[in-house]
Amino acid sequence: MKVAYVFSTSGHTASYKLGKMILPQLEDRRHGVEVVGMMFFDDNNFVLKHADPIGERLATVARDQNILLMMCDQCALERGLADGQPGSCTPLGTVDGVKVGCFPDLYSALADNVPDQVITL
Repeated sequence: MKVAYVFSTSGHTASYKLGKMILPQLEDRRHGVEVVGMMFFDDNNFVLKHADPIGERLATVARDQNILLMMCDQCALERGLADGQPGSCTPLGTVDGVKVGCFPDLYSALADNVPDQVITL
């Protein structure tokens, strides 16, 4: 089964649920499903900041396991993690491999690797 995660809940969703639960399982290849993408909203984007310990680990796993990492363009712009305008952004000061976009960009990026389920955290 293929899944995609959407990190939308405010607070420490990405740093706690991703950093302490999902990421260690992915690193040990015992997560139980194939993760094809992760979309980050609001302050959850900060785990993708360059030199963030969770983000750096996640970037390695994403590269090795072909996982899309995408930040909401408007959320990233507001937090200084992207340059440009909504609809046309590039990552700024993030870990390697991060993309910036909105839902249409997410759909397009996952079109060749469609998840069976999308889980929102």
